[in-house]
Amino acid sequence: METKKFIYYQETDMWVGWLEEYPDYRTQGTTLDELKENLADIYLDLTSGDIPNVRKRGELVVR
Repeated sequence: METKKFIYYQETDMWVGWLEEYPDYRTQGTTLDELKENLADIYLDLTSGDIPNVRKRGELVVR
């Protein structure tokens, strides 16, 4: 099992969120648990290779 960080907020009656590693791909749910399920689904889609040109967030150490 793997752990992924995500960002989320509540907007009126919906929870909106995205994976920290993939900030361009947002999803939503009527509950926080549904949002988490949708994030897990989108993670599988993004890492399967079926979606071309997936943009990711990286980290760079410079001197």
